[in-house]
Amino acid sequence: MSRLVTVAVAGLAALLAVLLGVVAYQQFTAAGTAPVAQFGGPFKLVDGSGESVTDGTYKGRWMLVYFGYTHCPDACPTALNDVAVALDRLGGAARKVVPVFVTVDPERDTPPVMKDYVAAFGPSFVGLTGTPEELRRVEHEYRVYVAKHPTPDGGYDMDHSSFIYLMGPDGQFVRTFTHEDDPDEMARALGKLIG
Repeated sequence: MSRLVTVAVAGLAALLAVLLGVVAYQQFTAAGTAPVAQFGGPFKLVDGSGESVTDGTYKGRWMLVYFGYTHCPDACPTALNDVAVALDRLGGAARKVVPVFVTVDPERDTPPVMKDYVAAFGPSFVGLTGTPEELRRVEHEYRVYVAKHPTPDGGYDMDHSSFIYLMGPDGQFVRTFTHEDDPDEMARALGKLIG
């Protein structure tokens, strides 16, 4: 009988813990204070003109931040093209957004290379590079996966996560977009947020 009571008490305690968790979550979400994943943070990098830029450079504007590299065969140009199309769909409101491409391959992606690469996607695009240490810090802040892999021809490719991070005018993370979000969906979501 005592084992039955112990099991019943343990079951009630577990049920109570779950109910308290649900109530706490509902209170957070109702108050608009639900926990949000933290992405982003301070950075100091170099733009395509060789000028030093920081996260503060873009305060007051929305940022769409994507990490990749100029030798990327598919994910990077596709994501950047999606951003370009979404910004075109926004019309004049696109002036409130800075599309930022941060390299994960500083060995090949020098400032002039980045400048030429992002120009293909539109005049508002900014390409950022830096030292390997500076880029590792930014990758850590945005929780970006990066790995260098040798290729049979003696070169290398870079594996990397593929998210487009939307940062608010205050520099705080708002949401991500993925390859599953087409440019029209991205434009609609941006339009609702930036007005």
